[in-house]
Amino acid sequence: MDAAALALSLDPLKLEVLRAGLRRQIAQQRLAVYRPYVKQADFHAMGAVKRERMLSAGNQLGKTLSASAEVAMHVTGRYPDWWVGKRFTKGNHGLAGSESGELTRKGVQRLLFGRDPKMEPGTGMIPGDCILGFTWSRHVNDLIDTARIRFIDEHGNESVSTISLKAYEQGRGKWQADTVDWVWFDEEPPEEIYTEGLTRTNATFGPVIVTCTLLSGMTAIATRFWLELHKYPDAGMVNMTIDDVEHYTSEQKAGIIASYPAHEREARTKGVPMLGSGRIFAVEEESIIVRPFRYPDYWRCIGGMDFGWDHPSAAVKLVHDADEDVVYLTNSYRQSKAVPIVFAAAVKPWGEWLPWSWPADGLQTEKGSGKSLAPQYRDAGMNLLEKPATHPPADGEEEGTGGNSVEAGITRLLERMMTGRFKVFEGQGEWLEEFRMYHRKDGKVVKLKDDLMAATRYAEMMLRHAITKPAPVVRGGVRVNHSVRRGGY
Repeated sequence: MDAAALALSLDPLKLEVLRAGLRRQIAQQRLAVYRPYVKQADFHAMGAVKRERMLSAGNQLGKTLSASAEVAMHVTGRYPDWWVGKRFTKGNHGLAGSESGELTRKGVQRLLFGRDPKMEPGTGMIPGDCILGFTWSRHVNDLIDTARIRFIDEHGNESVSTISLKAYEQGRGKWQADTVDWVWFDEEPPEEIYTEGLTRTNATFGPVIVTCTLLSGMTAIATRFWLELHKYPDAGMVNMTIDDVEHYTSEQKAGIIASYPAHEREARTKGVPMLGSGRIFAVEEESIIVRPFRYPDYWRCIGGMDFGWDHPSAAVKLVHDADEDVVYLTNSYRQSKAVPIVFAAAVKPWGEWLPWSWPADGLQTEKGSGKSLAPQYRDAGMNLLEKPATHPPADGEEEGTGGNSVEAGITRLLERMMTGRFKVFEGQGEWLEEFRMYHRKDGKVVKLKDDLMAATRYAEMMLRHAITKPAPVVRGGVRVNHSVRRGGY
């Protein structure tokens, strides 16, 4: 008798008992069947090389799920064949928690141990046959204080792991445990709690992970991972958006996005810090994104660049449809510690003939070489405009008298975005990352991770010097190159 016939032969009560048993079996295999999405896999893999990690994601996208799976692997030793992240070889001790005891129970505890670990242990990520016992909190009903877990290494040797569940509301003192092997913060902790957790792993250099939706804006922890990673070489971040998951259909994703207030939408669906009124380009991202297309050769083009070293050098290419006065950003590039010849090689495929707008700091002389930056990029083959970027001059004024005000440049770009006259080709991920994070603090533009924004501003400032793609040079019936038409002034 096949399964369908068997189901039809049973009365409804017996059928429901079978279904309940099946659900229980599935619930007890959560770790075995866990398969991460690409961004979750990136987050796990980063643990092999980075001590501190943040998975910044929208709501209900799987950030807590992925961390609970990783913690379950660490405390049991049950690493799947596909695992390339951090590995423990013996029992270990970790701290995990969230904002309150109640939220820790509903989030961290539920995903690790199941909804009711007293009655149904093993229905979370940690298999039931690995759970040795619990002690319970005296302050929050049904909250585990410490769990003891069986760890078995690849040779069959057995030891014991422990997990202590905490809450940020308990204060810094409750996180001052002895040395631990790892810490998991589910949702962003206060800075002093994060620092305390990090300190507890100083002897072991074990992983410290944060899984969060950043609804509080650019806090100290958000800044650490979103803007200041260059200060922390042992830290890394993965950003997971609603577009990176597969448990929603396209229609469901559209409905979820539309359901949130505009000022919360990107934080709750894209995992970026909610910047509110501090965000500089407060326009819907979808309103400026277009699919790449082949634009006419008579449209004029210009590049914009921002010099850097420790902070990245950056470049963009703008294409101008003068008839409609619409600017398209078609290419972007960002690279730290790139010498001029390497940087130039990366952007030359955009067109060796392309005129480049650049900032006034390109005139500054380097102490080592005694040569200013702009000539070094010219020597590397980039067609830099003769003078640094300035805004268009007023009527009757000479070229170069328009100044280089940052606020004026921001205003011009924002006006274009709001009126549909600035578009960005799909695929410019690093540019969009900066676009989302570009913000003010105390009324001033935050000069962190804004390199592509600056390059865009310089290019738009000098749009009047954009040129069309030159006709190819033909010698002896063979096309050899394009002639370079200087965009200088």
